[in-house]
Parts: sequence; structure tokens; C-alpha cells
Amino acid sequence: LAAAGDKVAFTRLVEAFHPDMARLAFFVCGGNRELTEDAVQSAWTIAWSRLRTLRDPQRIRAWLLSVTANEARQLLRQQRHGAAVRLEYAEERLRAPDSFASPAALDVANVLARLKPEERTLVGLRYAAGLDSAEIGAVLGMSASGVRSRLDRLLDRLRAELEHD
Repeated sequence: LAAAGDKVAFTRLVEAFHPDMARLAFFVCGGNRELTEDAVQSAWTIAWSRLRTLRDPQRIRAWLLSVTANEARQLLRQQRHGAAVRLEYAEERLRAPDSFASPAALDVANVLARLKPEERTLVGLRYAAGLDSAEIGAVLGMSASGVRSRLDRLLDRLRAELEHD
């Protein structure tokens, strides 16, 4: 119904999938709330305009997460061309962490901030969105075994970085 333009049906989709999309975008955007909001808003705009192209309605969640991850990465690429002031601010945040945050959260946040957006997408799809390797493979255009292998290597690297920090 949403694909046919039914606004009530689309509203139900937003209610059902917005939290997952926001968690994934937040993860991919490295915790930047403003970029997260922009990515999710852009993803919903794309979803509204392209929902008719979805071949398998059973895969709507994976499709929406894929659109969200793509939009988040696109916004990050655009942001790289931004002012140097933003880079200074990001470096300042890494040097002066939130004094109220737990040490474990700070360690994880610092390690995740060092990951490339594509790497955060992979980890985010697994742990923020809860997709299995087959679902992640469908979103990213990879085999399930390729997802497992890449995720294993990435998690080993993250563990090593957390141990050294």
C-alpha cells in the first residue's frame, strides 16, 4: 500500500523501521547526531520516491537499512570536504572526552571513530541493526561467508586496538 502512495501505510513503515535506521546511521556517522538525522531524513525521502522499485516487500527492512547506510556514507563523504574547523573540533573531542561517560564507552567510541565509514557500516549492520551475515550480504552485495570473514578480521582488529588503548 505504501508503494502505491498510501500515506498511512508509509507512516506505519516509518514507525516500524525508523529506530533501526537511526541506530545504524548514528553508528555509521560515528555518533554525529546532526549527520544521523540528515541521513535518516534523506533515506526516508528516497524510500518514499523509490518504494515502488522494491521487488520483494519481505525485504523492506534490509532495503531501508541499505538506503540509510548509503546516505550516511554519502553525507560523510560530503563532510570531508568541509571546513578545517570541523577537523579541529573532532580532534578536540577525542582529546577531551566526556567526563561523565564510562571508560569502556570512551574506549569503544574512540576505536569506532577510527574506523572507515564502510567498516562502521558493517559493524553497525551486525550489532546496531541486528542483521545476520546473509542479510548483511544482501544489503552490501557480498556473500554471507565474505561478510563473516570481513567482520571477523575487523573485530579482531578492534579487540587489539582496545587492548592497546
